[in-house]
Amino acid sequence: MNKLIGKIDQIMTAVIQEQDVDLTIKALGKIGVPITRLASAGGFLGRRNSTLFIGINEQIREEVVLALQNSCHQRVEYLAIPLEGSPMPMPTPIPVTVGGATVFTLPVDKYEEF
Repeated sequence: MNKLIGKIDQIMTAVIQEQDVDLTIKALGKIGVPITRLASAGGFLGRRNSTLFIGINEQIREEVVLALQNSCHQRVEYLAIPLEGSPMPMPTPIPVTVGGATVFTLPVDKYEEF
């Protein structure tokens, strides 16, 4: 069901972990917003992500943010880092919080679909 009322006047860009992408697309599909998905990778950990471009307007912005919050979760993963100066190269697991969503919302001056 398309809840998008009026024209698209904002583009929301959401970078999410690959584990959350299917649930997120289903949640956004229920709202009826147009979505474009691009595969991407994180710079720090090199993990697989997806970048979603979501066409919205101010009337449904909060509903889209709520859908993202409910479907994108943070997780703790352990990254093996070798100890400096250690006589044996035994990596020490360091907890790192990953996941959730990074969201940017930008105004759209012109939108065309053909």
